[in-house]
Amino acid sequence: MRSIDPENIPTNTSANPHFNELVERSRRGFLKSGLAMGAVGFFGAGLTACGGGGDGDDSGPMLGFAAVAASTGDDIVVPAGYRHAVFCRWGDPLFANSPAWKPDATNTAADQALQFGDNHDGMHFFPLSDDNSTEGLLVMNHEYINPEFFYTAAEQSGATPWSLEQVRKAQHAHGVSVAHVRLVNGNWQVVIPSAYNRRIHMNTPMQLTGPVRGHALVRTSADPAGEVSLGTVNNCGNGYTMWGTYLTCEENFNGYFGTASTTEARDANMRRYGLSTTGSGYRWHEEDDRFDYALEPNEPNRLGWIVEIDPFDASSTPKKRTALGRIKHENAAQTLAKDQRVVVYMGDDQANDYVYKFVSDGKYVADNQRANVNLLESGTLYVAKFGAGATVGDMMGTGEWVALVPSTPIAGGSTLGAKYGDLGGILVNTRLAADDVGATKMDRPEWVTVHPDSGEVYLTLTNNSSRSTVDEANPRTNNIYGQIIRWRETGQDAAALTFEWDLFVLAGNPAHTAGGLQAGSSNINADNLFNSPDGLAFDADGRLWIQTDGNFSNRGNYAGMGNNQMLVADPQTKEIRRFLVGPSGCEITGITWTPDQKYVFINVQHPGEYGSHPRAPATDPAVDPLAFSRWPDNGAGGRPRPATVVVWREDGGKVGT
Repeated sequence: MRSIDPENIPTNTSANPHFNELVERSRRGFLKSGLAMGAVGFFGAGLTACGGGGDGDDSGPMLGFAAVAASTGDDIVVPAGYRHAVFCRWGDPLFANSPAWKPDATNTAADQALQFGDNHDGMHFFPLSDDNSTEGLLVMNHEYINPEFFYTAAEQSGATPWSLEQVRKAQHAHGVSVAHVRLVNGNWQVVIPSAYNRRIHMNTPMQLTGPVRGHALVRTSADPAGEVSLGTVNNCGNGYTMWGTYLTCEENFNGYFGTASTTEARDANMRRYGLSTTGSGYRWHEEDDRFDYALEPNEPNRLGWIVEIDPFDASSTPKKRTALGRIKHENAAQTLAKDQRVVVYMGDDQANDYVYKFVSDGKYVADNQRANVNLLESGTLYVAKFGAGATVGDMMGTGEWVALVPSTPIAGGSTLGAKYGDLGGILVNTRLAADDVGATKMDRPEWVTVHPDSGEVYLTLTNNSSRSTVDEANPRTNNIYGQIIRWRETGQDAAALTFEWDLFVLAGNPAHTAGGLQAGSSNINADNLFNSPDGLAFDADGRLWIQTDGNFSNRGNYAGMGNNQMLVADPQTKEIRRFLVGPSGCEITGITWTPDQKYVFINVQHPGEYGSHPRAPATDPAVDPLAFSRWPDNGAGGRPRPATVVVWREDGGKVGT
């Protein structure tokens, strides 16, 4: 489904400024100093100079492992002294009545609803009791499918006619899995049966909550009240709350809609969110009318939200938290303002789109978790405007948060309320409202994370090869490598309306033929080359873990980068080391730890995707699914399978130290 990545194709036709335009103003200063030395002093002031974080055997430097080399092989590579294991594969059972995995792809739609979904992504470990590091709930997203592995050869060729069965099977492979997991004799296992285990997919009922609930823009023929939405789709990154719930993020929902209509049926909203005039590669609209936007024009408005799930209650109804805006959500990073209001940072993952934060109306009550369960139902959504700052050449700047509320003024003397009617109308049209207030176009905002001590916020801007103008925070045209930015809110208060920012790293290659900024920042060298930073998270000790989803051709301007990987960075020194390399054709994504940090879980998505890999065969994967990758079953599974990988230190210490 990703021969052309739709996230790289902008739908933003506004004249809003580009982040790269800002950075270009200080390009020469950047080249002299790598990344501004002033930024190290400013941002480093708030960072705790922590080592391993407490246990005597883990004291020492922030990065305490030997970096691994780049690889183009078909296996997981981890540092010396570490081990890894695979579990929770696509198609594995979750329930006592789950059918067995079939290596020929003949499992049915009913089977798939009882199995782990496809293409694992964001993930979080919830301990079953405080600080329990041997048993918990592992909750993970399932973003999309690879038809070349998901369907039989007959289904792919059309020899088996397309039907609602194939559509339902794919719908049931999306969404979220809740898995009760336990460490047994050194091995992590899924507990079956368990009252906690659950599959949430495209046909699971969900409550619309907040300002959009009942709005005219979300009413459909199946739900004339506009209150109950069926399912969640393209679940990419994730978040979690301090009251113990899971946040799953709906990203490229537009790709599931098409129409049989031969006339233009899209309005401005549909065009801005990227709905196609032709069809959808998933072909759901051919058998399921709610995905034909000419028949159900409001159905797309019911997707693109953040969904809150209670993982501890399998009978609970997931809630779409519309107050957090409707965008192509990558992930959601939560923190607290000084007055205990909840703040959630989010990126809209498409070239030339924006960065957002939500500030709740209510306040978090630490000793009364029941009082917190609806904190995401109401609040204010803001979009970021990045400025160049006062000093040229320091690779730092200032910014402001603009509220997307009815009273906010827009060009021509009007307001958002006058244009979109009410707050619900603004939120359904979040992207267009952000266009109207002049938000800064970014290089595909992906995962965002908050430093556990300083509160500084880090964000991956994965790439933007289509960029033709630059600004200070997006400094390169033809940005094929990506970068990570960070900011500190004024007064170190997450609810502040202004902030200061700098660039933490520009990914690149010192051997790039063009040199200059394409070489990357000074903390990039031949031993840690990477492109397209995507997943991003801090562990409890303040190590920054970086995951990639980029070009794995390992040649030309990508030479020396190998397969997609996971790296670890020290936020103070900016040192970056490669920790893990994934198998052929995969993306490394999703990350979570046990409370004692002795086990880290990551997800391997779309192993075996040919792309531009140097070993990609000419054989059609429908003919021979194992021609390229045999991971993770060494061929016994019949085709490559996304899976969860757990990594630990052989000596039982904390990972990364």
